Amino acid sequence: MRMRIWTAIFGLAAGAMFVVGTLAARSQALSHPQPAPTVKPSVLAGPLKITFGEKSAEWTPTTLAALPHQTVTVINDHTKSSLTYSGVPLIELLKRLGLPGKPQGKDLRLYLVAKGSDGYEVVYSLAEAAPELHNATVIVADTLDGKQLVDRGPLQLVATGDKGLSRCIWRLVSIRVLTAE
Repeated sequence: MRMRIWTAIFGLAAGAMFVVGTLAARSQALSHPQPAPTVKPSVLAGPLKITFGEKSAEWTPTTLAALPHQTVTVINDHTKSSLTYSGVPLIELLKRLGLPGKPQGKDLRLYLVAKGSDGYEVVYSLAEAAPELHNATVIVADTLDGKQLVDRGPLQLVATGDKGLSRCIWRLVSIRVLTAE
């Protein structure tokens, strides 16, 4: 019996201390309000840097605008809508670094790691970027439905042939060409 009484008293005392502590914390919070949380701005993208060994090149919407563009249409699986992008075929940018337009033999060991400014990365084989070997098209897009890419740009990597847009890179900042061992 005495044990139950002490347990009840201890429980009431602990509960009272919790209530007093909570009220004190709320009172302090009201007298010293915390600054409003800041919203993290979208991660800004700089120029696209493509590297292959010792060679590299940087591309911006302005420098890409001077090159021949190709238009592709992909389906957004979430909204079930068509998206029409325009941009430069990736293989054309890679050829400027000395990569073959029609890879064969050891060239088929080459692969690309594309990265967005948010850190998201995807992998393509060189053959996937080469229309001579693959039915899909991979472009570095600078427009969507005829308008400059704003929220997800200024450059975006887009591929036809994939189900969904899972290998699409928003705010594209780098592409590294590497060799599989």
